[in-house]
Amino acid sequence: MQAPNTPPAARLLVDCLIEQGCDRVFTVPGESFLQVLDGLGQQDAIDVVTCRQEGGVAFMACADGAMTGRPGVAFVTRGPGATNASIGVHVAMQDSQPMILFVGDVDSEMRDREGFQEVDFAAFFGPIAKWAARIDSAERIPEYIARAYATAISGRPGPVVLALPEDMLSRDTTARPRPRVERPAQAPCPDAMQAMMALIADAAAPVAIIGGAGWNAKARAHFQLFAERLGIPVATAFRRQDAISPASSVYAGNLGYGPNPALVERVKQADLILAIGARLGEATTDGYTVPPLTAPERKLVHVHPDANELNRVYPADLAICASMDEFAESAALWDDGDAIDFDAGSEAHAEWEDWATAHPNDHALDMGQAVQFMRDTLPADTIICNGAGNFAGWWHRYWRYEGFPTQLAPTCGAMGYGVPAAVAAALRYPQRTVVAVAGDGDFLMNGQELATAVQHGANLLVIVVDNSAYGTIRMHQEREFPGEERISATRLANPDFAALAEAFGGWSARAGTTEEFKHALVEAQGRGGVRLIHCTIDIEQLAASGASISGLRGG
Repeated sequence: MQAPNTPPAARLLVDCLIEQGCDRVFTVPGESFLQVLDGLGQQDAIDVVTCRQEGGVAFMACADGAMTGRPGVAFVTRGPGATNASIGVHVAMQDSQPMILFVGDVDSEMRDREGFQEVDFAAFFGPIAKWAARIDSAERIPEYIARAYATAISGRPGPVVLALPEDMLSRDTTARPRPRVERPAQAPCPDAMQAMMALIADAAAPVAIIGGAGWNAKARAHFQLFAERLGIPVATAFRRQDAISPASSVYAGNLGYGPNPALVERVKQADLILAIGARLGEATTDGYTVPPLTAPERKLVHVHPDANELNRVYPADLAICASMDEFAESAALWDDGDAIDFDAGSEAHAEWEDWATAHPNDHALDMGQAVQFMRDTLPADTIICNGAGNFAGWWHRYWRYEGFPTQLAPTCGAMGYGVPAAVAAALRYPQRTVVAVAGDGDFLMNGQELATAVQHGANLLVIVVDNSAYGTIRMHQEREFPGEERISATRLANPDFAALAEAFGGWSARAGTTEEFKHALVEAQGRGGVRLIHCTIDIEQLAASGASISGLRGG
C-alpha cells in the first residue's frame, strides 16, 4: 500500500516555520501531531532533535531562543506532554526569551468532553505565556504562525503556546506562508536621551544595572563603550553576566544571590540608577532592596523594550521604551559637548577583581580553585550552562563570561535547565566549548538528555557537583532550624554519576580532590562527545560565599 502524502495543513505549518527562519525544532513525538512529524521528515531545512522528556524539550527551545534572538521551537503532545513542557514556558517568560511551544491537541469533535489527555491549553498556559491560543482553521495557519513569531520577539520577548487540533492538521488548504516577521524598530526618543544625560551630569554616584529583555551582542558592545567613556560602574542583573565583557574597566560584578557586599553597598548608596534591560526583579534586587524600591535622594532611569514593564514595580524618574541595541547605540554615539567622567567605574572594577579571585581553602576539592583552573584551561568563549542550586555560585563568582552568549542560566531558578541548555548550545555552536554545571539534585532532574546529546552527536562537558544533598534548601534549613536533629528531606542517596555517563555512551572521570579535578579537566579537553566529571564535595562547603554548616550553626 502506498503511503499517503503529508496532509496540506501539516505541510503548510512546516512551510510557515521555514519561512520564518526556523532551522531546528525540539520534540518528544506524540500521536496527536503525527502529520507534522511526517512533514518535518520530508524536508531538510529544519533539524529535528528528538528528546527524552518534554521538560528537556522546552528547556532546549528556551535556550535556543536565548542564543539566537528568534523563537526556539518545541513540539509536544497534549496532556502529560504539555504539562511537562510548562516548566520551560515559565522559564522563557521570566527570563524574557522568545519561544514557541506547539501542542498536539484532541480532535475538535472531542473537545470539552474531558477526552483522553484533554487540557484547555489557552487557560492553562495563559498566565505564564505572552499568548496562548488554538488553531482551529487550517486556512489561518499562516496568520497564527506569523503572529506567534511577532509576539515572541516583540517588546519583552517571551513564550507563545499554540494548540494544534489533530483533525485540523489533516485538512486541505490552499493558504500560503506569510513573509518572515522581524522585531519592530524601537529607537529611543532624542529628548529622553537628552534628559538622561542631564541626570547623569547631575549625579555624584551613578550605577548601571544591565542585561535582560532583548539584550544582544550589539547592545553589549555599544553600552560598554558608553559606560567606559563616562566611567559609570556597570553591574549585571541576576544571571546576565555576559551582558558586558568582564575585562571592561567599569564592570562591577553581578547582582542576585551571593553578590559582592561592596557592590551591594554601592548600589544602595547610588544617587542615580540606570536600569537598562533589567526588570529589576526580586532576585536581582534581593527582594526589592538593592536598590531600595523608593529613595527620596535617588533617581531611576529605566530603559526597557516593553512599556508594560516601566513603572510596574519601581517608580521611574525617566522611563524610556526602546530596544536595547538601538538605545545602546544611541548612547554610545551621543555627544552633547559636556565632558562627564567618573572615577567610580574603575574603583568598582577593582573591587570586583578582588572579590572574583578565589583564595585556597582547606577542602579536599576546593571549588573556587577548580573554577579558576577551568578559566585558565578552557577557551574564553566557553558557554556555561547551569540550572538552580548553590553549586552555580562558584561559577557566578569566579568564572569570566567573555563573549556573547556565554551564560545560559534560568533567572527564575528552575532546576534541571543546565544539561538540556548545554545540548542546545552544543548543537547551535558545534565549534565552541560547552559546559553544563549541575548539582547532584539538579542533574537528576534532566540528566536523561545525555541520551539526546549522544544521539545527535553533541560535544559537551558536564560537571556534577555532588554533596549528597539538596544543598540550597539545606542552607536555608540550617539558617531557620539549625542542628543535625532538624535535618528534614534534604539528604540524597545518589547513583554513581560517572558510571551513569558511561552507560549513556560518554566518557567520565571522578574527582574528590582539586588535583584530581585538574587532571580530569585536562583529559576531558582532549576528547569529544559527552564527557562528565563527577565531583564529590563535603556538605560543609555549602556555597561560594563561604557559607558552611558549622558557620550557620554558630560553630
